[in-house]
Amino acid sequence: MMNKNNIMENITTKTIDTTKIVYPILFMISFSHFLNDLIQSTIPSLYPILKGEFSLSFAQIGIITLVFQLTASILQPFVGIYTDKKPNPRSLAIGMGLSMAGLLLLAAANQYYVILISVALIGMGSSIFHPEASRVAQLASGGQKGLAQSIFQVGGNSGSAIGPLLVALIIIPLGQGYVGLFAIAAFIGIIVLWRIGNWYAERLSLKKSKKHPSDIIEIQLSRKKVLFSISILLALVFSKYIYLASMTNYFTFFLIDKFHVSVQDSQLYLFIFLAAVAVGTILGGKLGDKYGRKKIIWISILGAAPFTLCLPYLSLFWTIAFAVIIGLIIASAFSAILVYATDLMPNKIGLVAGLFFGFMFGMGGIGSAVLGAVADDTSIEYVFKICAFLPLMGVITAFLPNIKGHKK
Repeated sequence: MMNKNNIMENITTKTIDTTKIVYPILFMISFSHFLNDLIQSTIPSLYPILKGEFSLSFAQIGIITLVFQLTASILQPFVGIYTDKKPNPRSLAIGMGLSMAGLLLLAAANQYYVILISVALIGMGSSIFHPEASRVAQLASGGQKGLAQSIFQVGGNSGSAIGPLLVALIIIPLGQGYVGLFAIAAFIGIIVLWRIGNWYAERLSLKKSKKHPSDIIEIQLSRKKVLFSISILLALVFSKYIYLASMTNYFTFFLIDKFHVSVQDSQLYLFIFLAAVAVGTILGGKLGDKYGRKKIIWISILGAAPFTLCLPYLSLFWTIAFAVIIGLIIASAFSAILVYATDLMPNKIGLVAGLFFGFMFGMGGIGSAVLGAVADDTSIEYVFKICAFLPLMGVITAFLPNIKGHKK
């Protein structure tokens, strides 16, 4: 009897301590985000192999992209709407399971339609993962929602950067069949997410009986004002991710074209920029918690404009220096934007996360294609000159309301 009482006391102590940030869960969900986005980033990297292996046209490659984007981006808000009503702690592991099934199917694919089914499964896995994983990050935040979201987000950024590198090192030399090796990452993700699911189920049970103090936010805005504010935030995400698309996809070409650096050096400079983005992601969440998310949104979008406007006209040294500054500043935006949006709609975390992650992925893909077409018609330097004006859209942050209960 004594042992039973001690066990119950330990469980109670564990479940009621919701005011402290739960770093183990945040690091686990960030690692899961790393694995998820690593898997997602393999799909575009495999296009050269698939095109040659199956004699695909560019139109067929485009259809693969369409299927992948539809399931990985557009589906996310609908998953979020459903999980807001019926959160399922096991959905995280289920989503990773779909991704694993898609990878194994892709490794064995011998028909075009099988490729489409496989990328659809991988996209669906991502759509299930992001809304619920964002909810877990908030539950583990202990009120430091910006920091929690940043830790979660930096895992995804790292996975997106490393995925193509692994494809280049493993799949391209060895062939399509070795795509199945990435299923190991998905299997590890399932194990980690199952453990997170146990904690998530416990925390959901607690929230039903006791509302977490940090979740109580006084919102005195009409539905019309909330929707208008969400539109402003989406416009800011548009400006941020179109600019980031220019950097992540074309910065190496810009450096090679303008300064005649080697391919290896251009990749090193891109890595330096991406490292700055990772650091900025963490800083943005922490600073947003301390000084207010609206201020950080102001600084992270509009504050990058002087540097983006100068970057196309600088020497190599100052181009890299300004690229680092831009990465640090502009990367701090997303965590602040997402948490601000969930503060506007506190009971619809899944919908908000699905909407913004889906929009982010969609804008990144569309932006890359459009900028590539512009570069073909003009020059890569011209692309950077016009993209330099995108951060000026940060001025519309002025139309965002101040949320009562948070620093302005």
